[in-house]
Amino acid sequence: MKELLDHLAGIPKLVFVIDGSKMGHHCMTLMVSLIYGKRAIPITWLMVEGCKGHLPERLHLQSLSQLAAILPQNCQAIFLGYGEFDGIQLQQALQTLELRYICRTAKNMQLFEGDLLFSFVDLQIGPGDQISVPNVWFTHEGFRPVNVIVWWEQGYIDPIYLVTNFDLPGEACYWYEKRFQIETFFSDEKSRGFNIQRSHLFGPERLNTLLIAACLAYLWVVYLGLVALRKDWVKVIHRADRCDWNLFPLGLPFFDHFLNDDLPIPVSFSLMEKNYIR
Repeated sequence: MKELLDHLAGIPKLVFVIDGSKMGHHCMTLMVSLIYGKRAIPITWLMVEGCKGHLPERLHLQSLSQLAAILPQNCQAIFLGYGEFDGIQLQQALQTLELRYICRTAKNMQLFEGDLLFSFVDLQIGPGDQISVPNVWFTHEGFRPVNVIVWWEQGYIDPIYLVTNFDLPGEACYWYEKRFQIETFFSDEKSRGFNIQRSHLFGPERLNTLLIAACLAYLWVVYLGLVALRKDWVKVIHRADRCDWNLFPLGLPFFDHFLNDDLPIPVSFSLMEKNYIR
């Protein structure tokens, strides 16, 4: 993935998302993905024992170290965190790497503005509202300066609570909205695509090997979706008047079409080469 990131380093901002999801039998993956072209591209991950829930900060720090090892020099990157972070170590590491970040946190976090102690729940808002407080101290350890945001989008049951080093709350919320694109990746790998959640494999090592294969297959299927669009195959496998599928669900029937008609299948895992296989 280092070659991929080096190739994309010229993009004004690389947006990375970290999130966890249940994989297989009693295991979870903590995935760092790159948001690119409205898709989440898997970059690095950890596979650990556990069930559904938030993973500890130490694992997020380990994932961040993996990302930092392959991050291009002098690139502008944004880090989006979904877990309800209640510590300061991840923010300290992100600041050290000079990354911009927006992380979700818990509503009962202690915040300090001067001598005033408060929490997110003290910031009363309603659906459709957004409140931000700049330059606060985060937790009793006094990590600062950070900006905090309470954001309640219309149509959602509850608000979300964010901590960020972005100066403008509107800009922070704009980037944080892209976090949800990782959910499409997880659904493509699981219920809407490869169904790897049904695997009965035991142990992180075995599931990690399965996930490597599933991620490569995911990239291939997305590539096939692009080929279908660019080569005008959509009307053959979907409908002639319009296309309401994204790249992954477009790539799967395209793959079936090649298999059923015994056609050479487009394949490319290189940034520079395009080949066909039978």
